Amino acid sequence: MTPPARGAFTPVTRERATASLADRLAGAEAADGSPWLRAAVDGAPAARPGEWADDLAEALRLRGRPVHRVSAAGFLRPASLRLEYGHRDPDAYYDLWLDDGALWREVFGPLGPGGTGRVLPDLWDPAADRATRSPYTELPPGGVLVMDGPLLLGRGFPLDLAVHLLLTPAALARRTPAEEHWKLPAFARYEEEVRPGEAADVVVRADDPRRPAWTG
Repeated sequence: MTPPARGAFTPVTRERATASLADRLAGAEAADGSPWLRAAVDGAPAARPGEWADDLAEALRLRGRPVHRVSAAGFLRPASLRLEYGHRDPDAYYDLWLDDGALWREVFGPLGPGGTGRVLPDLWDPAADRATRSPYTELPPGGVLVMDGPLLLGRGFPLDLAVHLLLTPAALARRTPAEEHWKLPAFARYEEEVRPGEAADVVVRADDPRRPAWTG
């Protein structure tokens, strides 16, 4: 990836960044004319995208916007497909783990133009390796999808706001548990092929979670 030029990042508190992103979404309209907005916080697990997405969802609710919160971890493929090439294959992690089709069918399709707004919060429990059987929920028009997870960009999802949590390779390795280091080549491939720092609308430099900086 080609990161923003040195000096392009501005120090920001997480609270201020969250409030600014929520304000941006609260005053926005979907680019494709959908009555719903769709936002994603993309980042390696070490960057804690779920925490950022939770904060954003809460800030939107405080602004009176209904929110449907989704994590990519709830839309993984069954173990028989994810682990077809073994438990530590970085290319399988990159290409096979996330069930794009399920996300389109159960989330993005219903929240697109002409959709029903009837969506699932999750579909598959990867730990138990079985369907979650969560009930559908109705997101009313004007609501916002807030999704988090790794390797989300470059898949064609119709996002009205994409936030990428950027970690340098050294920070990513340092903050990733040793037993998860087999995934690091997948993130290197992601940087090379997708260039998320350029694909995202907002980039947050998250090497030190106590001192983020951003391009917002």
